[in-house]
Amino acid sequence: MDNNEQAEKASGANKRKRKRKEIAPFGNYRNYYGYRIGQEFEEDPRLKVLKKEWFEGKDCLDIGCNNGLITIAIAKKFHCQSILGIDIDPDRVEDAHWNLRKILRKESAGKMHLNTSKIEAVERANGLHDCTSASSNEQTKDISRDFSTCKEKDLSDIVSFQQENFVQSWRPRQDKSYHTILCLSVTKWIHLNWGDDGLITLFVKIWKLLHPGGILVLEPQPWSSYAKNRLVSERTAANYSEIIFFPNYFQEILLDKVGFRKVENLTSSLSGSKTGFNRPILAFQK
Repeated sequence: MDNNEQAEKASGANKRKRKRKEIAPFGNYRNYYGYRIGQEFEEDPRLKVLKKEWFEGKDCLDIGCNNGLITIAIAKKFHCQSILGIDIDPDRVEDAHWNLRKILRKESAGKMHLNTSKIEAVERANGLHDCTSASSNEQTKDISRDFSTCKEKDLSDIVSFQQENFVQSWRPRQDKSYHTILCLSVTKWIHLNWGDDGLITLFVKIWKLLHPGGILVLEPQPWSSYAKNRLVSERTAANYSEIIFFPNYFQEILLDKVGFRKVENLTSSLSGSKTGFNRPILAFQK
């Protein structure tokens, strides 16, 4: 075998190895949301249909948070009291923690620059660049102290992430409940891995965790997408053939069986937009 043949063989082996690594039986692809929607948007288009009153000052839960970017974006845009992102894959949770630290560092640097600029502007207005009297210096200290005490609540106090299997093992503390729960592009993976029983467990656990009047924001994948992923494992292949609660029944199940009172389709405002987004986003109220 010559050098060219050896190089081609090694290249083919590497490609096959990378392909095997990309198999994600729980939908736990790296940057799953970006992979689905594309990288050309400054903001995930789904954020445009969410309502501020569901999140502002509220305790929220994001099931299947992947790399945490949607979780963090919701906290920043809508000013949650708290938001917990959970994901079954420890690597994705590690990515989420990394993304949070990166954003915190960036924001911290921006705030320091802004505060310094404001203090310097006040100093110039008071002639402090030419006069350094004790009273003027004391005024500058007061301004600096005011800036430090008026900072917004830090993201690290709002956003947290945990590695959890929501369906099978996650048990929040007994008195914990949430105002809003997100379940975006997750139902297919739960359905394929744990069948109809797992899906019903998901819906019932969410209902129990919500405050009265609380909101479930659900983005179910269509049945047509199940076929593309049914062979990622033996378990998903077996469950695929047994499923009878198809996605077009989810609304009926949640309203008539689980106990949600009403539903709103949020996708209409995205229809016709250049987002490539064609899945329903539904808001169920408990």
